[in-house]
Order: sequence, then structure tokens, then C-alpha cells
Amino acid sequence: MSFAEKLKSLFGKHRTQSDDFFDDLTDALIEGDIGAKAAVEIVDALQKKCRDEKIAETTAITGELASMLRPYVKEIELPVEPGKVNIFMVLGVNGVGKTTSVAKMAKLYTDRGVPVIMSASDTFRAAAVDQLAMHGERLGIRVVKHQMGSDPSAVVFDAASACEAAGGGLVIADTAGRLHNKENLVNELKKIDRVASSKASPGCYKKILVVDATTGQNALRQAEVFNEAVSIDAVVMTKYDSTAKGGGLISIGRELGLPVAFVCTGEKYPDIAPLDPERYLEDFLGK
Repeated sequence: MSFAEKLKSLFGKHRTQSDDFFDDLTDALIEGDIGAKAAVEIVDALQKKCRDEKIAETTAITGELASMLRPYVKEIELPVEPGKVNIFMVLGVNGVGKTTSVAKMAKLYTDRGVPVIMSASDTFRAAAVDQLAMHGERLGIRVVKHQMGSDPSAVVFDAASACEAAGGGLVIADTAGRLHNKENLVNELKKIDRVASSKASPGCYKKILVVDATTGQNALRQAEVFNEAVSIDAVVMTKYDSTAKGGGLISIGRELGLPVAFVCTGEKYPDIAPLDPERYLEDFLGK
């Protein structure tokens, strides 16, 4: 059951000003992937406001909740500067749809007239290199790749050099996501980060984390690890069409202040769009 469905059920089950209503609302927010501490603080503030201002009507309470959540739903645009070397380093654990998200972004920016090169920098997973090469063939977009096990930062270096030689554009780099070996992963990402930072034109380098809407609080924990390693600039949320509706996005915004650039709703290349915070909250709350 989605959070929106639980909220609707609560309104039918309780008198809206009762302690039981607010207790159950706290539980529903936690189950909707908003952390326990955040859920308690949000509901305490909501309960006080509803009592102080005698707000009891369902639509009004939902509206107040939306107003309290809105500051944590942060959007960001990722423009590409023409004639410069722009680099997006795409991060995330295996299985979140990272490589597919790289291809979707590549298609999106190509359709906007941006010259794009995809960098197959996850050199530890053969399937990732093959998958990106397949996307490149389908989309007619160049993929720079090295042999398996090679230095991933060298792939980024070559892709950025190719972009520079072509007069600028966008390099979108897929990277490994072996979170079970955190120390190695962090060291590897820091090296790629140094290379990408040195090769990108000033102000044209972004680090983008891909998270899966269905993983709940794991999404926040993943964001903490990657953000600590390389300071994330933006988030892409996959499987946004799931019943969870990605409450983890609110946790990431609240705890880490990270904005969301895109949400993905399916497997096809066009299934990606900029985050619309108002639409997101309508979906999450069932407004």
C-alpha cells in the first residue's frame, strides 16, 4: 500500500484531531520511507499547528503536511555549457538502474542538441560495459571503453579528451557501485573524481547519484556513503512509478540537502523527466 493510500485510510478511520490519528500518521510516514526521527518531528509540528489553528478538515491537513514536506523536495537543473567539456559522473550501487539512467540522460541531452559521449567507467562488471556499448549502438552515441579491469579513471580521462578534441559537449560516466567493499569503492571514486575535476571546464562537472525509489531508507544510507566520498550534486530516482512513490527522496533532501534532477518511470529511453516537486507531493500524498 502506498503512503497516499494509507493516508486516505487514516482519515476514514480516525477523528482527525485525535492523538491516535497523529500516532498512526507518524507510523505511516515511517513506512513511507521517511526516517523515524524526521517523521516524529514533522508530525509533532503538524499536530501543534492543527490544534493551534483548529485545522480539522482532511484537505486542509493534507495541505499543511504538503507545506511542511515541500522544503525537503529540492529540484535542480543540470545545464550543459556549449563549447566546454562538461562531465557528469554517475554513481550508485549495483542494481539501481545506473547504467540505464546514463543512457536515458545521454538520449535526453542528445535530443537537446548536446554532443554526448558515454564513458564505460565501470570496468569491474563486464555486463555494465557491454550494456553501455549496446545502448550506444541503439542510440547512435559514442561510447569510450577500455578492457575489463582497467583503471576506470583512465576511461574518463580518454572520454573527456575526446570531448575536448570535438570542441566540447557532455561526457556521462558510468561508475562501479560495489558498496560491499566500501573502502576500495571510495578510493576508486576519489581518483575518478580528481581526474574528472581536472578534465572538465571550470564549473562544468557534476556528481549524480542514482537511487531506487523502492529501496526506502537504504536510499538515504547509500546517499550518505557516496556524498561523504565525493560530495554529490544531484540525485536521479529510478522506479518512481512504484507504489512507494519514493518517500526516501524527502529523507535525502531533509538529511543531506541533496536536490533531485530527474525521476525515471520505466525502462524505455524517454522514461525520464525533471523532478516536478508539486507533482511529486501530489503523488506522495494522493492530493
